[in-house]
Amino acid sequence: MVFAPDTEIALRSVVDLVNTSANGEELLATTADLDRFLKTEGFTGSRTHDAAELASVHRLRGQLAELWLADEATAVETVNRLLRDARALPQLVRHDEWDWHLHATTPEAPLEDRMSTEAAMALVDVIRTKEMDRMLVCAAEDCDAVVLDLSRNRSKRYCDTGNCANRAHVAAYRARKAAS
Repeated sequence: MVFAPDTEIALRSVVDLVNTSANGEELLATTADLDRFLKTEGFTGSRTHDAAELASVHRLRGQLAELWLADEATAVETVNRLLRDARALPQLVRHDEWDWHLHATTPEAPLEDRMSTEAAMALVDVIRTKEMDRMLVCAAEDCDAVVLDLSRNRSKRYCDTGNCANRAHVAAYRARKAAS
């Protein structure tokens, strides 16, 4: 394990959120799509279930996508802004099926604040441990999805949005066969 379990969960949620707009697809087009996404990711707390909430998540997704590709100084600036804007106050909490973990907003805070703070808190650990090189873009030429490499040997190169790794491995195999 590279990071604390709640950090890894939050980082995977960032990847999943950013990848809802990968490769020209929009997987968060409606509030119902957002409802499904949040349920899958395990987000709890208050919701407005309206277009403004969806738009705020779209804005956050764009900020996190830019942060994913940022240098360390820009990432630090963005993370600090996200925490400051949400007026984050880290606290240990335990709820539902989760044991002790960090929350930095109240369950009543707006969804965008809760999501951005959770992402920022996880990215704080990435930056502090000098592990930003684990934040990648899929190595497939026709894919722009982001990748979080949590492997011990730092070998993950392809996203989980489709079958990019399989396509690359099949192409390499065919190229080897053609050359022999």
